Amino acid sequence: MADKEFAMNDIVEMKKQHPCGANRWKIIRMGMDVRIKCLACERSVLIPRREFTKKLKKILEKGEKA
Repeated sequence: MADKEFAMNDIVEMKKQHPCGANRWKIIRMGMDVRIKCLACERSVLIPRREFTKKLKKILEKGEKA
């Protein structure tokens, strides 16, 4: 799973798109769970980390380090 190194503020694409039709998400919280926010409709979803790594398709943009 070395190709799926994700971090805060990364823009990612998931295997399934959001019901609003978009498929660009921003990682806004990390821990045991990962919170991602849809960049089209601004809704956020909390997913367990293990489930997130399974559903992650690819990282589109790396987020800036704070």
